[in-house]
Amino acid sequence: MHTYTIDGRVQQFPQAGGWYYIAVPQRYTKILQPLTVRGLIAVHAVVGEVSWDTSLLPMGDGTHFIPLPAKVRRTNQLDVGSCVNLTFTIRRPAT
Repeated sequence: MHTYTIDGRVQQFPQAGGWYYIAVPQRYTKILQPLTVRGLIAVHAVVGEVSWDTSLLPMGDGTHFIPLPAKVRRTNQLDVGSCVNLTFTIRRPAT
């Protein structure tokens, strides 16, 4: 299966308690669009030594993002603005 790589900066949604995330480049969104299920694309993500199952989530503007759980941020010492290298592969969604 193909591995996709994102080099980006950690962002956070502005509302109180907003999720931390990495924006998915639009070129990937276009390629992966046929795989969406209700707007989501199931992936297995890796940052540093931490891996987890998640989904590419829609931003509402035609692009997607990958949420960064607290475990990933803590282990990799990430905060808003931190540079991060994230890789992901497509996985089959749970049925």
